[in-house]
Amino acid sequence: MGRPATATINLDALRHNYRIAQQLSAKGTANGQVMAVVKADAYSHGATACATALADIANGFAVACIEEALELRAAGIKQTILLLEGFFEPSELEMIDQYRLDTVIHHQYQIDALVAHPLNHPVRLWLKMDSGMGRVGFTPDEYRKAWAQINDLSFVKDIVLMSHFACADESDSDHAQQQLTTFNSYTRGLPGERSFCNSAGLVALKEARGDWNRPGLLLYGISPFPDADGIEQNLKPVMELSSAIISIKAIPAGSSVGYGSRWIARRPTRIGVVAIGYADGYPRHAPNGTPVVINGYRVPLVGRVSMDMLTVDLTDLPDVDIGNRAILWGDDLPINEVAQSAGTIPYQLLCNLNRVPVQYHGLLIPEHQVFDEVEF
Repeated sequence: MGRPATATINLDALRHNYRIAQQLSAKGTANGQVMAVVKADAYSHGATACATALADIANGFAVACIEEALELRAAGIKQTILLLEGFFEPSELEMIDQYRLDTVIHHQYQIDALVAHPLNHPVRLWLKMDSGMGRVGFTPDEYRKAWAQINDLSFVKDIVLMSHFACADESDSDHAQQQLTTFNSYTRGLPGERSFCNSAGLVALKEARGDWNRPGLLLYGISPFPDADGIEQNLKPVMELSSAIISIKAIPAGSSVGYGSRWIARRPTRIGVVAIGYADGYPRHAPNGTPVVINGYRVPLVGRVSMDMLTVDLTDLPDVDIGNRAILWGDDLPINEVAQSAGTIPYQLLCNLNRVPVQYHGLLIPEHQVFDEVEF
């Protein structure tokens, strides 16, 4: 079997969470559709597997770049695919045209490229406003001019009005409401569908739910808020990251564990070594006391996380033996809790996952299945 570190993906849980996103979208002002965000390899869950599992129920998929979009098309995904960063150079327009991709337009150079390189097929463009994120997008004052420019292009069939929240996951901030007010004010009277909500906006801001909502983290069973107290309590974690105990040893009081000797045993201690480390994506800066679940019980991480291993205190679990599973996050240990302990966010933990074999459970696509050739 080899090294025991494994990421197990529950595709049935993914579908369950997508249904929750649909329920939230239906309660908005526009009875909106759900664009499943599967960029960054579906946050390390496997973009092709996740999109295939959702293909019969999803309204569309959002990716960061054209390479990710082409991977989905090659796997037989026929739904709308949106390029969230848009295109980076005019040469991509040929592929956008050929594979019928939607693309975000966030800068004048993209409009200029479209004018200079007309597409052969109708395209839907998502015109992005920077309503307060301070990242990409037209300023509110520039927005109508940009809309008019692309609306004049004969091959543009639809324009989706979009923006992105900066602080929707911060309940004590009014920044999201300010962004929404700005967006609504500067798009008033413009025709077209609207899209604003990420996972946090979809959960917390009913008035912002639009024709298209773009959840990411929520789909993978993780609340966008540190403390889930709403519908997100019904989410099911899609990924379980686990490994196993590969060594157990007894050390006397006063002995240190790990690089830098940053943890000193205060009592005779039974130390367990788990085969996972920062080369696998587990955070090196996770402090002493970060929970790990062994045989259904929580034990504290002790000592600095190494490249390939970490150590836990098994003193209070005398029955634990070599080979017993260790859960780093999953059903029994929310990834939000691990992220908070390590001073980071669940997005980073997921996206940093590396070299860990992935196993899929639930709605599996048989290896022998051949997808119909996709023609565009």
